[in-house]
Formats: sequence, C-alpha cells, structure tokens
Amino acid sequence: MPTGELALLVNAAAGRGRGARAAGGVRRAFADAGLTVRELTAGTRAEAERQAHAAVAAGVAAVVALGGDGVAHAALQAVAGTTTPLGVLPAGTGNDLAGALGIPADPWEAARAVAADLFAGRDRRVDAVRTGDRWWSTVLCCGFDSAVTDRADRLRWPRGPRRYDVAILAELLQLHPRPVLLTVDGVATRHEVTLVAVGNTAWYGGGLQICPGAAPDDGLLDVVVVGRISRLGLIRTRPRLAAGTHVEHPAVTVLRGREVTLAGPGLVTYADGEPVRPLPATSVCVPGALLVVGAGGS
Repeated sequence: MPTGELALLVNAAAGRGRGARAAGGVRRAFADAGLTVRELTAGTRAEAERQAHAAVAAGVAAVVALGGDGVAHAALQAVAGTTTPLGVLPAGTGNDLAGALGIPADPWEAARAVAADLFAGRDRRVDAVRTGDRWWSTVLCCGFDSAVTDRADRLRWPRGPRRYDVAILAELLQLHPRPVLLTVDGVATRHEVTLVAVGNTAWYGGGLQICPGAAPDDGLLDVVVVGRISRLGLIRTRPRLAAGTHVEHPAVTVLRGREVTLAGPGLVTYADGEPVRPLPATSVCVPGALLVVGAGGS
C-alpha cells in the first residue's frame, strides 16, 4: 500500500439514511484493521469528485465509496485508469455495482473485505467505460428509463420512491418510439426504440437484469435495444427484467461490441443512475481500467 490511509467517500443520504447509520461502524471496522480513514464529505457530486481526485493525488491506499451506485460513480471518476483501487460499501437503494462484483451486501462486512484485501495486496481488475469525459461501471441507458429518471430528479413532490411511480406514469402516458442511429464497432443500424441499454454489467435499477449477458471483465459491452412496443407490452415486459428473460421478446435485439455510439434527437444518457450527456454519445469499454478491493481479488 502507498500509505495506511484510505479515503472514505460517504453519501449520508443513501438508502434513506442507511449511509449515515453505517458510517460509524465502517470507520470502526477500518480502525480495528489498523487503517487510517480520511473521510470525504460533500454536498454535491462535483465536490465529491474533486475531493476524490485530491485523495488519489495524495497517494491514499484506496478510495472507498459508502452509499449507492451514485457515490461509487463519483469515486470512479478519480480512480478509473489509475493504480488506486476502489472499494464499494453498499448502503444505497440499488447497489448494482456491488451486486455485480459479488461484494458483501452488509457494508461492515464489505469494509472488512476491503481491509483484508489491502493488507494482503489483493485486488481485482475489471473493465470501466468512458463516455466523453465521464467514466461509468454498470449500465448506460437512454429512452424510456432515462426519461423516467430525468423526470423523477426534477420532481419536488412526492418525496422518496413515489417520485418514480409518478414519473413512470407520466412517461407511459406519452410513450412513443424514438429514432436512434446505433453504431457498434463501426457497423451502423437504424432503430425505432423505446429504450437502449449499454451494459458493462448486467444490472441496473436495483437488481433488474437489463443486460443479462454482460460481464465486467470481458472487454465488451452488451447493447440491449427495446424497439417499438405498446404501453401494455412495456408494462408486461418490465417484470421479466428481474430474471433477464425480456431479451427473448420479439421487440428486443441484443448486440455486443467494444465501442458503441448512439445518436438521435431529444435523448439524454444516464449511467450508474447519474446523468452523463445528451446524444450523440460514444461509449468505449476500457479493459481492466478499474482496480477493485473487497470483491474477491487474487
């Protein structure tokens, strides 16, 4: 390890306050292991990323994200493409990256796994994806799902998960396919899409297998295209996302490649549940760009 200090980036609001409740036990777990913790607290994503970058520049042993996929996404901006590993302590509502990497679901157990890997010099190398100047690790989406997330983020009422129920209803009422030019490793095809998901891992949205064949260490992206589908068809198909069987639906096409470009009017991409950029957007899988501790390293 460069030092015995690690940076702990905490989203106290994650998981309806679970991040805040877990923070004390996580700090004690690291202290018991002989690690010094530099806690990073920030009110905005930009500030969290700035602090994470500063910690990496200072030579911390790892940047550890306590919360959900959003705080892991912020930490990823600092550690991807470097030799500083990422630790993920799941305490959010989704925790899709932790699930994909086999990280313990309990944040205290995850902290102990991070400490054990750091002292043993173990880590796991996985792929990360770059879209413009943003890194992401799980799934990038555009279309219906990104429109729901965007609308929910802008709603001030109701609070909590009910915002997503309202946003889903609103987007269903105005559901219509969008024209998208999809280019995978240089081969372009045109589609009328309800949604497109580009997966480095299988899961998004708190355990939905939108890209069931995706693996974080194969150097490739899985592209799941849901074409023209009725409101009723979309409602009936969504429960199949839990098992990943939606890819058998005739409206669904699955492609694979290392570089994926999406172009089309009026669409915005989200990845790891965070806004990335409007179309056009090119995503490139960078094999082995991310070191992870606490995820079964060797």
